[in-house]
Formats: sequence, structure tokens, C-alpha cells
Amino acid sequence: MSNITKYALEASLKKLLLKKPLDKITINDLTSDCGISRMAFYYHFKDIYDLVEWSCLEDATKALQGKKTYDTWQEGLLQIFEVVFENKPFILNAYRCLSREQIENYLFHLTYELIAGVVEEQAAQTPISEHAKKFIAEFYKYSFVGLMLDWIKQGMKENYEEIVHNICVTMHGTIANSIHNFTKQGE
Repeated sequence: MSNITKYALEASLKKLLLKKPLDKITINDLTSDCGISRMAFYYHFKDIYDLVEWSCLEDATKALQGKKTYDTWQEGLLQIFEVVFENKPFILNAYRCLSREQIENYLFHLTYELIAGVVEEQAAQTPISEHAKKFIAEFYKYSFVGLMLDWIKQGMKENYEEIVHNICVTMHGTIANSIHNFTKQGE
């Protein structure tokens, strides 16, 4: 039952964002739109920004299900871009109203999970420390997030499939090479 309430609030938020900016939407607007009490809203979320964060993570989690392996990470990255693009009014509105740090944190969380899964898989038979694996995943995470933030900042005009293709061409084999280089150097 509680997920039904969360999804109803998310749907109302996305609908209202087509009409007005995030910072002009009130909790009363949301609860009136979806027929839920204010108390029910506060049972699930501390404020509208908490709902925004939950909504973004929920969409991203769905997009990445089963896409955290070396063979599927490119598809996972493409699906992250697709989810962001499909929610363009929502994302652009959130980008304008939230701090850059909040948007970065959301994207960092999202892409780190994708990349860390690939690093774990590629390092499975390698004597590499957890610290080194984390460093490699974070290095690539910053690259992905920087590219995505630039794309969002420019209004998502560039074809995201081309961006993902260019990332994939650039990244081909580099995670495995990074792991190899760490093990060769003895960390």
C-alpha cells in the first residue's frame, strides 16, 4: 500500500512539473492532485525534495536492473540516459531548482552502482584491494556524471545515444586495464 502512495505522489509531481517550477509546487498541490492527505505525504517523505530524490532513484533502479555486468553496462548507461531524457521536464526543472551538489549526488549514486558492479566482475580473479576497486569505480563515475551534467545543462539537445556510443568507445577495455595496472604496480 505504501508504494502505491509513493507512486501516486511521484505521478502528481511529474504532472505538476509540466505546469510550474519545482520551487512553486507545494505539498498541498501534490496531495490535492492525487487525493492523499498531507499526513500520508509526511509519512513517506520529509519534504518535496525528498520525493524528488526518491523518484529519481526509483526510476534509475528500474533502468539498471540486471545491467551491472561487463556485458551489459553499456545498455545500463544508455538506459540511465533514456530515463533522464524521458523525464526531461522533471529533470530540467529539478536541475534549475536543486543545488548542483544534490543533482551530482543523485547521479554519483546511480552511476557508481553501475560501475562498481563492472569493476567487481572484472576484478574477480585478481589480487586487488577494495580500496583500489573503489578508486577505479569512482574515477569512471566522475567521468560519466560530468558528461551527463553537461548534457543536462545544455538542455539535453545532443543525441544521448551518440554520447553513450562515444563513452563506450572511449571506455572499451579501460576498466580491465585499470585493474591490471593496479595489480601490476602492487598498488
